[in-house]
Amino acid sequence: MIDLEKKEDEQQKQTVEQRSGLRELFELFSLTGFVYGPLDSRLNIREALEKNLKKPVPPHVNWLFCFGGISLFLFTIQAVTGILLLMYYRPTIAEAYKSVVYITNSVPFGWLIRGLHHWGANLMIVMVFLHMLRVFFYGAYKPPRDFNWVTGVMLLVLTLGFGFTGYLLPWNQISYWATTVGTEVPGAVPFIGTYLTALIRGGQAIGQTTLTRFFAIHVVILPLTIGFFLLGHFFMIRKQGISGPF
Repeated sequence: MIDLEKKEDEQQKQTVEQRSGLRELFELFSLTGFVYGPLDSRLNIREALEKNLKKPVPPHVNWLFCFGGISLFLFTIQAVTGILLLMYYRPTIAEAYKSVVYITNSVPFGWLIRGLHHWGANLMIVMVFLHMLRVFFYGAYKPPRDFNWVTGVMLLVLTLGFGFTGYLLPWNQISYWATTVGTEVPGAVPFIGTYLTALIRGGQAIGQTTLTRFFAIHVVILPLTIGFFLLGHFFMIRKQGISGPF
């Protein structure tokens, strides 16, 4: 009887040692294991995450407060899918449309990546509008959150800028004529309207310069600008906390 108990203890001990070895192996080769293993022992990541994730939410917070977070989630999808599309897209009037067709029909999961980028952009604009409507009707734009409201308006303008510049990139009939109409709108400004239209187009007509200009704005200038305003937006939310009820 005693021998049997000793044998079971030895088997349990061996099982625990095997599990410990597998855990060390997992922590060594996986990103999750590295974050919660060696990196956590130096930076206390687990403690910081638990402190933030277990922070109590005020009782008045409901699903209407989720639009901002959903907008950020969609922006992350746009960034990831946009980087993947950049690997195959060619910003010239001779090859732009062909590269989009190639991405959709020939690249593995290209149709999915492009679809996520397209529909994610539309959903992001809707979510940002809903987020701002919630802030407006809750009166969260009033001091001391007025400056954060201004950064939110700037983020809305930048989001619309993403949509406008990205619409031309497929270089098909719809995007060409939509951009033609859209760039004629500033032409209604008195005295400087003609110059504004030429500045946006890079000339009198939509062409290679326009495509290059919109591509540069879409993949470089707007991401850097929106990143700057996002940091300011999140810093003020972190500092001031969630807004109150009506």
